[in-house]
Amino acid sequence: MQLFLDRDGDRLSVSVSPAADPDAPFFVVFPAMGVPARYYGQLVARLTADGCGVAVADLRGTGDSRPRATRASRYAMTDLADDVGAVLAATAELRAGRRTFLFAHSLGGHASVIHLTRNAPEHPVDGLILIASGLPLWRLFGARSLGVLGFANGIRAISALLGHWPGWGFGGRQSRGVIQDWAHTARRGEFAPRLGVADRLGDITVPVLAISVDTDQYTPPPTIELLVGKLTGTTVTRVHVSEAEAGAPLDHFRWAKAPGAIVDRVTAWLPTAVLAADQP
Repeated sequence: MQLFLDRDGDRLSVSVSPAADPDAPFFVVFPAMGVPARYYGQLVARLTADGCGVAVADLRGTGDSRPRATRASRYAMTDLADDVGAVLAATAELRAGRRTFLFAHSLGGHASVIHLTRNAPEHPVDGLILIASGLPLWRLFGARSLGVLGFANGIRAISALLGHWPGWGFGGRQSRGVIQDWAHTARRGEFAPRLGVADRLGDITVPVLAISVDTDQYTPPPTIELLVGKLTGTTVTRVHVSEAEAGAPLDHFRWAKAPGAIVDRVTAWLPTAVLAADQP
């Protein structure tokens, strides 16, 4: 089924597959920048084959969400984080009585972390799964570091000049606000000050599973370590999935086309997460 949520002049699309197993958890998936919900079809198929419920949201301006970003778009990362709460609220009845886990990829992980820092009591979940999601500080990219810094400065300048990011080879069409916030993170290794969460990430208490993958061109393992190192108020389980384990090529995006090994890691982590979530 497909849900449409009206959000301050924008409309979010959420694809939902109800759970078939009465004891199975529910996963709410938030994609990477510019990646449509349909791209995660094989991940959804694998999770639903295990009886789990899954909802995949198209981020603003992406996939079936409307409208596309233009100069008139005013949303930024705070709005994407609030959208996480809106999707949880819209799926509350379908998730009733089930363990709920945010399953967040790249920028979707940023939105989920910011949401949990700012609004967790309003929309409780049992855990957070971060896949290829870190703080992409330019200094952590080795030989490519100066190129990443130049790109972050360039994309910031172009979005300011044009009023939005046209999607030239990176991230799809995006609002100026989203790009400005992402560029700050790439330049400084922290969330933008206007988000009000940089010093509060330790307030997150739900268990976290942070997964990196081989040959990730956008989120190498050190960037994930930088993010999870700030989650001092919870238990973080850190794993890396190799191409040998996956049995297929991997990178920042291609893991979703061969998600079996990652789902296996998630399944193995769930009992630990449930136990941690139940602790007073």
